[in-house]
Amino acid sequence: MRILAIDTALELCSACVATDASDAPLAQETLALVRGHAEALLPLVERVMARVEGGFESLTRVAVTVGPGSYTGLRVGLSAARAVGLATGVPVVGVTTLSALLAPHLALNGEGLLAAAIDARHGAVYLQAMSSGRGIVVPPAHLPLEDAADRLGPGPVTLVGSGAAVLAASLRARGVAVEVSGTGGPDIAWVASLGLVADPAQALPRPMYLRGADARPQDHARIARR
Repeated sequence: MRILAIDTALELCSACVATDASDAPLAQETLALVRGHAEALLPLVERVMARVEGGFESLTRVAVTVGPGSYTGLRVGLSAARAVGLATGVPVVGVTTLSALLAPHLALNGEGLLAAAIDARHGAVYLQAMSSGRGIVVPPAHLPLEDAADRLGPGPVTLVGSGAAVLAASLRARGVAVEVSGTGGPDIAWVASLGLVADPAQALPRPMYLRGADARPQDHARIARR
């Protein structure tokens, strides 16, 4: 099986091609971007595919991060992935950003609690916590920092993701033993790995929104309509 993986959920724009026969991607590229994913993604994908024998016709699956993350970034990645899937006739699967952050650390850490925390701003994080022994300890959720610290309990805990540092500070204030193992975005190779084993019937390429939109309908000073 050969997969194209795409990630534009956070402040990275990434793509890689990988197979189930090797741990190392056949080709990959990542750009650090705060914005501009829409302009950068398709040329990046074209460069990656140009380095792979057989090009797009050799693909058997596409994977894309579905969030949580930037509203605009998610839409860019999902649109590109669906377009490639439609053009090539291959299934498209969704991989959550939190799972992609957790996966490499779960593979290395046999014991203990591991949590992925993405900075959701306004004093909140997107959180998921797992352990090899207990499975999912905290399912994906949008939580204020104090509530996130409550859900993680007495520790010890290893944190990853852009919200790891601020959540670690909250936990340490409670006396919880914390290790911050990474504060960046997901490794695109792990997005591909998770996409290779995903069930296309279950891992649908739909955005995962764990909170409502920031924009709200206006409640006051409405203009009368005729």
